[in-house]
Amino acid sequence: MISVAVAGCAGRMGQQVVAAVNGADDMQLACGIDPALPAEDFPVFATVAEALDACAVDVLVDFTRPDVVAANLAEALPRGVDCVVGTTGLSTEKLEELAALAPAGTALFYAPNFTTGAVLMMEFSQVAAKYFPQVEVIEYHHEKKLDAPSGTAVRTAQLIAAAREGQPSEAPGRETEIAGAEGARGALIDGIPVHSVRSAGFSASQEVIFGSFGQTLTLRHDSWDRGSYMPGVLLGIRSMGEREGLVVGLETFMG
Repeated sequence: MISVAVAGCAGRMGQQVVAAVNGADDMQLACGIDPALPAEDFPVFATVAEALDACAVDVLVDFTRPDVVAANLAEALPRGVDCVVGTTGLSTEKLEELAALAPAGTALFYAPNFTTGAVLMMEFSQVAAKYFPQVEVIEYHHEKKLDAPSGTAVRTAQLIAAAREGQPSEAPGRETEIAGAEGARGALIDGIPVHSVRSAGFSASQEVIFGSFGQTLTLRHDSWDRGSYMPGVLLGIRSMGEREGLVVGLETFMG
């Protein structure tokens, strides 16, 4: 049995992770971690340190906030606890720094998106990137999302840029923005324009739009239910025993 602690257990994603772990035959929920200390039928601690002092934990799953996730990992990794992270907002440099804190045999798995559809969208985007000179990413999320652009959009732009060997999108850029409307062309991530929409009515969606003379190709993924992330989260938890160091992207485990 894999013993799992869930940081952010009272949050929307955290509640889904708790239910998924409880429903898995090969896992047991060791505890939850949330400073609000919600009343649950399992132990809940205010901090990662308190949880790990009290419970034997194989894997820590973190769906918290961009401003607390690094401290959580810095507490768990040196203790040899594998970490599965869905909280976005961490740079590659920060992830590498945190992974270096862990002893041999311990893994830090970071996935900007745990849905199989989003991973496939990113892989298809890498294929298309070589054939279209212009590309832009538009991501849509609910108004309570705390980071923009999303981790999925950042990862998508990075993968597209790598597939293009660093050649930026040829779409018109910031030189076309009118005075007083700076930012209209979006943020540049490795030379790829990324636009973020935040509004009630969205859960998590993303479009990648490719353009060349006389044609466009649009790849889109929509997630309407947070349950769509859970198979990927469970796959990440189950895969931790086989890995060490920093692992980025669910595609690593999708074969």
